[in-house]
Amino acid sequence: MKRITTCGAALAIIALAASCNLGPRTVKIGVAGPMTGPNAKQGNDFLNGVQLAADEWNAKGGVLGRKVEVVPVDDRSDPKEAVMAANKLVNQGAAGVIGHYESSCSIPASVIYAEAGVVQITPSSTNPDLTLKERRSTIFRSCGRDDQQGSMAAQFVRETLKLKRVAVIDDKTTYGQGLAREFRKSLGPGVAVVAYENLQRGDKDFSAILTKIRPLAPEAVYFGGYYTEAGLLVTQMRRLGMRAAFISGDATIDREFLTIAGKDAEGTYLSYGPEVKQLASARQFLETYRAAYGEVGPYSLYAYDAANVLLQGIATAASTEGARVARAIHELTFSGARGALAFDENGDLRNIPYVMWVVKNGAFETVK
Repeated sequence: MKRITTCGAALAIIALAASCNLGPRTVKIGVAGPMTGPNAKQGNDFLNGVQLAADEWNAKGGVLGRKVEVVPVDDRSDPKEAVMAANKLVNQGAAGVIGHYESSCSIPASVIYAEAGVVQITPSSTNPDLTLKERRSTIFRSCGRDDQQGSMAAQFVRETLKLKRVAVIDDKTTYGQGLAREFRKSLGPGVAVVAYENLQRGDKDFSAILTKIRPLAPEAVYFGGYYTEAGLLVTQMRRLGMRAAFISGDATIDREFLTIAGKDAEGTYLSYGPEVKQLASARQFLETYRAAYGEVGPYSLYAYDAANVLLQGIATAASTEGARVARAIHELTFSGARGALAFDENGDLRNIPYVMWVVKNGAFETVK
């Protein structure tokens, strides 16, 4: 009886050692964003893009000989929830994170990831502070920055539309304020800012602000904020008889904006990346994504590219250790759905061309 017990104990020790040697069975990739709430579409666009990339890697054998496991967490577009989501992903052993959607979430969450040595790549957070202020080596973004798109939009107003009087409104968020201020700063002395106002995100009636602005006769209203308020804002402008051009940023270029604003969206100008349908490098992605998930969201492709950058960084580093993965990402040029992607010392893309889009016949198209 004693011999059997000893043998059983020995077998248990061997089994335990073997299980320890196996290590993690998957490489976990976190996806952090609003999976519920008013911005849930954007979070799920992220998730779909990352899952597509993971499925493609898994079909080829995964990374480091292990399957890629996608772990979504919901931050509900709330900075406090974002910090909780970041801690959750770190505690679950995520090798890297794609997220968050909003700058107000990405910036506080980045502290958690950086301290844990976990690589973070955001597909959509454009506030410059994320990469330029703290300069954390494990933080990247697969999109541009507000100073880049704000200055481009200002140049468009000044040199293409040749307008002289502009009103500026932001929604008090990190993203909205940052974008609006960069736009205002870049206008130059030839364009007068006749008003600068703030609205509260989540509000639905902006008549007080618009009634205040209307007598100042702006030729354009620039809005730093998200598509829900943008749709309501442009609709209420038109109802008050304001014919000023409506201009906004990348967080407005979504089908939901067209749904909210309807015919009042016609002629709206928006800054965003180039038309991906015209890129040969994006054709396979577009075909596969549509077959799996339907319509491609504004940041589906950005999340897909971000996931591929992260996974290629892990493969090149032959490790999931954050510092090694980050170093590999900094040194490589990636072949993404948007073409060649390379990152500078701050974790920003070396080349991110913004272009202006316009709503024409109920659809978004690039300004020729």
